[in-house]
Amino acid sequence: MNVDKAQLKVAVIGAGPAGITAAYQLAKAGVEVHLYEAAPQVGGLAKTINLWNQKVDLGPHRFYSEDARVNKIWLEVAGKDYRMVNRLTRIYYNNKFYFYPIKAFDALSKLGAFTSIRCVLSYLYQKINPTRQDGSFESWVTNKFGKKLFQLFFKTYSEKLWGISCKELDDDFAAQRIKKFSLGEAIKNAFGFTVKKHKTLVEQFAYPLGGTGMIYERMERFINANGGKVFLNTPVQRVLKTGKIVTGIELITGEKIAYNHVVSTMPFTAMVKQLPEVPPHIVDLASTLKFRNTILVYLNVDGTNLFPDNWLYVHSENLQMGRITNFRNWVPEILNGETTTVVALEYWCFDNDPIWTQEDAALIELASAELNKTKLTQGKPILAGYVHRIKSCYPVYNKGYKTRLKPIEEYLNTLNGLSVIGRYGAFKYNNQDHSILMGLLAADNIIKANKEHHLWDVNTDYDNYQERFIITATDLGLST
Repeated sequence: MNVDKAQLKVAVIGAGPAGITAAYQLAKAGVEVHLYEAAPQVGGLAKTINLWNQKVDLGPHRFYSEDARVNKIWLEVAGKDYRMVNRLTRIYYNNKFYFYPIKAFDALSKLGAFTSIRCVLSYLYQKINPTRQDGSFESWVTNKFGKKLFQLFFKTYSEKLWGISCKELDDDFAAQRIKKFSLGEAIKNAFGFTVKKHKTLVEQFAYPLGGTGMIYERMERFINANGGKVFLNTPVQRVLKTGKIVTGIELITGEKIAYNHVVSTMPFTAMVKQLPEVPPHIVDLASTLKFRNTILVYLNVDGTNLFPDNWLYVHSENLQMGRITNFRNWVPEILNGETTTVVALEYWCFDNDPIWTQEDAALIELASAELNKTKLTQGKPILAGYVHRIKSCYPVYNKGYKTRLKPIEEYLNTLNGLSVIGRYGAFKYNNQDHSILMGLLAADNIIKANKEHHLWDVNTDYDNYQERFIITATDLGLST
């Protein structure tokens, strides 16, 4: 049953894909919605910034979904202002490039005969004597690919990203990101035996002509033009409640504002710990959950055609960086006619790691040295650098984290007038499409005054689409 929209007043905390989509949908429905963003720009992790007269994202952001609801809203906002981009993503390891997701013959041929035989034997051994599953990423991937391939293509990168041993990383990360893919499936794909292509094998994605952030900038303009308000540079301190009823928000300035409903995408742990009158055991559980930070070092290289990939995963142990994005290989519109190449090198860390507080100049020097070491610059000079830090952007899936997260989820579900969504807000390693879907469903729950959609289920079993439609060069097409 729909509610009287004239009586609704909703606050949305955070203007990333989840929060701004929720606000956009509420504004479309005629609900009074106020969107609060701590930064001077909307888009969150999917914002687009201007550097050296070019547009760049915060790392690689491809848009792909088979959910008709998600694609419909994306196309509604993008209109015709997008292109389909051919995806090339490879692993850089020991000065060689391997396709990602792994293509069996490509990987085995480049590893050499001896190592390839060891990889195949290691995989076959797992088929006969499977590794006991202990809930870790290491045991899960070893079963799927064999111990040798795990060590070559999963261990180093994963430990760079998460800052913990793969023995301590929860297998839920693998279940979400790798799912049913295995060496056996890669071999079947090579021979053309797989009927349905696995989602991680997507070879094209949609990309806005103004960068990923264009979508959210257009949503911002719509909200402001249709009765809502977007407040930039306005951090929210906490969500307010009385008993089990959420009553509004408190800004960092101390100002308190009343609302009927609050949609929060602020970092999950901070939101929970700052709620009034939270049971101590819930606070203690929230304190065990951690986020990982990202440092992006952008380098402007005086050259074109450096390497053909959209992005590279860096598995080499002698390099600190984990990923390189080449923005020249997305759409020409973001280049603005410039003849240099902007690349972004990613470094991951916790708050207490020395690199997090390192001077920008030192980080640019480190990134420049590492990029030159790969020889990807082809000897072209690096003209300039820029550092962008992102705090708390990866929820760390420590082994058993779900058993600590579940009681917090159950407690939050007892509060009336609160929705927590997004990568930050729900402590979920979302892609854009997951967060957009969370925003859509949260808005729908508010408008209908029920909890028909269980928001925590998004990005849990995301293969269960109601309809499978993908964005094509012209519109929506049926996914086969």
